[in-house]
Amino acid sequence: MEISPEYAVQMHGIVKTFGSFCALDQVHLDVKKGSIHAILGENGAGKSTLMNVLYGLYQADAGEIFLNGEKVAIKNPNDAIARGIGMVHQHFMLVDNFTVTENIILGKEVTGQFGVLDMKKAREDVLKIVEEYGLEVDPDAKIEDVSVGMQQRVEILKALYRGADILILDEPTAVLTPQEIGELIEIMRGLAENGKTIIIITHKLKEIQSSSDVCTIIRRGQYIDTFPVHDVSEEELATKMVGHQVKLVVDKTPAEPGDVVFEIENLTVKDERGLEAVKSLSLRVRRGEIVGIAGVDGNGQKELVEAITCLTKVESGTIRINGTEIQNTTPRNVIEHKISTIHEDRQRRGLVMPFTVAENTVLEKYRSSQFSRRGMLLLDKITAFAKRLVEDYDIRPADCEGHPARGLSGGNQQKVIIAREISNDPDLLIAVQPTRGLDVGAIEYVHKMLVQERDKGKGILLVSLELDEILNVADTVCVIYGGAITGTFTQEEADENTVGLLMAGGKRNENAG
Repeated sequence: MEISPEYAVQMHGIVKTFGSFCALDQVHLDVKKGSIHAILGENGAGKSTLMNVLYGLYQADAGEIFLNGEKVAIKNPNDAIARGIGMVHQHFMLVDNFTVTENIILGKEVTGQFGVLDMKKAREDVLKIVEEYGLEVDPDAKIEDVSVGMQQRVEILKALYRGADILILDEPTAVLTPQEIGELIEIMRGLAENGKTIIIITHKLKEIQSSSDVCTIIRRGQYIDTFPVHDVSEEELATKMVGHQVKLVVDKTPAEPGDVVFEIENLTVKDERGLEAVKSLSLRVRRGEIVGIAGVDGNGQKELVEAITCLTKVESGTIRINGTEIQNTTPRNVIEHKISTIHEDRQRRGLVMPFTVAENTVLEKYRSSQFSRRGMLLLDKITAFAKRLVEDYDIRPADCEGHPARGLSGGNQQKVIIAREISNDPDLLIAVQPTRGLDVGAIEYVHKMLVQERDKGKGILLVSLELDEILNVADTVCVIYGGAITGTFTQEEADENTVGLLMAGGKRNENAG
């Protein structure tokens, strides 16, 4: 395609390698001004790498970049920002105990006479941008006190404050509730109408269809296709992305639950501020059953999981696995009682980032006779075990011995955790946001694995902010609001409106279910 000023961004023949691994192989991208352009691809396809080249975090080995028809060299993020490019990363880069205003101006502070910080002027400048783009935030609120969706708005405002005309959003809906996703899409449309160009890195088909004008597919580091979004269905998008047909609905038979394997009674847990986050909560999971906990983020899910896994103290109540109480013991005791957990925060709780993939696969069982003898690790056995998991779960790149976990894409990091936890052969598998950051092919695989574990007679506790996931996968749906279970439904009874209403704190319709 010829170079033209009607395109905000044109990237042609981009090549990027990391050692012997080719992350991008002659990829090109053409993004029209004022459009919302989605880059769609599997985990490890090269989406984030391509945008990191545009933002100056990486330097391409070959290829050219044009902004508004002019060839540019972007050597670092400061270059990118100076040229009107802003990037909102998947993991937000905010200072928790700073206010919204302080975070937005950080690095571009407003100073008065003698270089003194002028917070009054800074606040006025922030409010002007808030009003101009309709991004409602409280400029005086501390980041630690606002929702994840609001934190994302602050990140967008940070970029706009620095004069961004091209906004890159990396997996922008990964941590948002359904309501916040709708709000973000409205914000994106408003920005595009104001002449901003938005590039979204994503693998969520529903959001692409409701937000984007054009989509570019990248598969295994290579350019596949670019097309208008309204021309294709979700199923066609999925097929183009992974290269084969994908089932978007979980294929499973009705559950045949057995005995109760896991039970919580009248559980009360306090959060870090000493407030009750879980309030007299009771639930049970039977063998051969997937119990889904649906709720908006911040309603006690984090504290509930931390109490079960003995990462936080229980104030009152009991937690039993196979009839044995485990509350207020140790995380190792929980693992030894055959509970495996896929934690929500893969980087802080799921992996040791500098460790290799192989080392991470045996974190919970390296002391066993399978992997150590007389205090010495059996490295050959660890490597062979890791290679099997890498192959079974399609973890990329496949080098599990020399590749640190921090070098994997977010989705591939998640696959390492899922592979490890299922390989522990648990009686109860707790899956917290198990498909966060995964593409449709990997989501299909994870859901299939959860159902397979259920069919082997395991108990599964699924905690997810994705209502579609809960309704699609769970056999029993429990709604959590304000730290308490406010409704329980069979899969047949659960419908999006009723569950969504309870998630928002409403009352169940007497005629429902």
